[in-house]
Amino acid sequence: MNKNQAKKRIDELNNLTEYYAKKYYDDDNPEISDFEYDMLMNELKTLEKEFPEFVSKNSLTQKVGGTVKEGFTKVQHEVPLLSLQDVFSIEEVRDFDIKMHKEAQDLSYVVETKIDGLSVSLEYKNGEFVRGSTRGNGQIGEDVTNNLKTIRNIPKKLKEPIDIIVRGEVFIGKTDFEKLNDELDEENRFANARNLAAGSLRQLDSTITATRPLDIFIFNVQKCDSIKFTSHYESLQYLKEIGFNINPVLILCKNISEVEKAIKEIGDKRENLDFGIDGAVVKIDDLQIREQLGNTFKTPKWAVAYKYPPEQKETLLKDIICQVGRTGVITPMAILEPVVVAGSTISKTTLHNEDFIKERDLRIGDRVIIQKAGDVIPEVVRAVIEKRTGTEKVFEMPTTCPICGAEAIRIPGQAAVKCIGIECPARNFRNIVHFASKEGMDIEGLGEKVIEQLMSQNLIKSIADIYSLTKDDIASLKKDGQKFAENLVNAIEKSKENNLDKLITALGIEQVGAKSAKILSKRFNTMDKLSEASFENLVLVEDIGEITANNIKEFFLQEQTIDLIKKLKTAGVNMTELTEESDNRFAGKTFVLTGSLDNYTRNEAEEIIEKFGGKVSSSVSKKTSYVLAGEDAGSKLTKAETLGVQIISEQDFNEMIQE
Repeated sequence: MNKNQAKKRIDELNNLTEYYAKKYYDDDNPEISDFEYDMLMNELKTLEKEFPEFVSKNSLTQKVGGTVKEGFTKVQHEVPLLSLQDVFSIEEVRDFDIKMHKEAQDLSYVVETKIDGLSVSLEYKNGEFVRGSTRGNGQIGEDVTNNLKTIRNIPKKLKEPIDIIVRGEVFIGKTDFEKLNDELDEENRFANARNLAAGSLRQLDSTITATRPLDIFIFNVQKCDSIKFTSHYESLQYLKEIGFNINPVLILCKNISEVEKAIKEIGDKRENLDFGIDGAVVKIDDLQIREQLGNTFKTPKWAVAYKYPPEQKETLLKDIICQVGRTGVITPMAILEPVVVAGSTISKTTLHNEDFIKERDLRIGDRVIIQKAGDVIPEVVRAVIEKRTGTEKVFEMPTTCPICGAEAIRIPGQAAVKCIGIECPARNFRNIVHFASKEGMDIEGLGEKVIEQLMSQNLIKSIADIYSLTKDDIASLKKDGQKFAENLVNAIEKSKENNLDKLITALGIEQVGAKSAKILSKRFNTMDKLSEASFENLVLVEDIGEITANNIKEFFLQEQTIDLIKKLKTAGVNMTELTEESDNRFAGKTFVLTGSLDNYTRNEAEEIIEKFGGKVSSSVSKKTSYVLAGEDAGSKLTKAETLGVQIISEQDFNEMIQE
């Protein structure tokens, strides 16, 4: 490779690694496997070593990939949270050992599992947990203290009153991850445990984090002035004694032969571990030698991470079938000749969407290579094209729903194909739940559990059936259910009087939420006029773009929609915009909500503000009129104070709306 070719490829690799690192570290949504990313980084390192004149200070070989997410407070790490130098063969591990012996003799190593999660720093003062932060870019991380406090295995108080900073890896165990995914629809399942753990820890709302089964293993003492440790292994044993949940796989090795044996031992049993790993870490045990060796800007010189290649198997792609989830998304599934991969028998796996299939040129009848992504989720890597016989069939996504026959459309800007039939049995439950929800027709008492009961007893099969329910039908769901039945029937009757915008929202048209529904209701005044509106008239409506206009047109052309609207009319559901005296006391005012309110949900507060002509924004700026701050208000409150924006309490808000 000449210099021009090298520079061109280095530039390409810098752009690729920067993009994929952002998807991994910042978006918690990687687009390629760890192994593929490692190979790109390895190629970049090799080229930069051969052509050092083209090394950029912005290259990810020179820095850690993460950034600080907007909304979190920045934390300057007292001790940098460095990444590790990756190696991909035992020969490279041996080279590392030879290099270390040039600097010191009588070396011993500790070999540990490299946990596949999100690295964090935990700070303790006088034995009390005071702050926790993500790695970020290694120098500056995110303050996620409140989120970390939701993790059961992080001690809030240590058994000894010491000042100490430790480093650990937050993860979700395989069993917990599989249990969580089993409760979700196919299209809503999480891709892997690492993404879920990272995304959960970096939630701005800690109540969401608390619902996720996060765990942690501690693997290093970052700083402790009161105790002089001499051995890494011994320091971890001390951490265990004072209450930390340390990395359970620690193998003390006297020489490189024992290191190789430990790497193999971990590799052999990694399928039986209930947590994901993406390698084995080899570290010098003697802390004084570590200090002598020091670090580069990005990595310690005294450690390497051996990366195990993902296990791959070849099998037959027997068929591709389509499943319809509760939201109507149609997902292609690979039906495979059963094969054992990474300890599990795989007979089917998702193919995600038609783009995934086309990119890999997968055909029914192909021999294919499969692996477990992150050692958890089975995935089809590629087709073995050289083994094709000519009998393979090209797959085409259906244009109609395989369940109900309604039109299936590709959502603009996305790879998903979705059934838009509002009475499709596959998505019927979710449609009914949305229709009855507070955002929809607001039928108090008709929640998910009641709807499940009604459907299981065949008392309702579609949205329209809600308005045929009798007191006796509902009372049969509960012992002594007469009062409940009376209240629910009254709530159903009351919903018939809702304004047109509530009904439009309740229908669940793609990309038509409560705000758009209000605009449409005021513009067209009746359901008939809206359903008959031309595409040209729809795109002229404020905030209704071409994609949304097309969704509305497609929705009202469906026979299922026409049938439902007819039944709702017959039941007496209001189909017109109700005029009422307007009160625009908040006209021209923009509110931002932060924290939790005692007497209102966030949606309720937003509805009140919009009812009085105001607007609600998600971010604070100089143009913000008021910040409504409840309990546990976050960074938005701080920003409002900095910008001098008026901050109001819930009591102030009550006075404003009661005037």
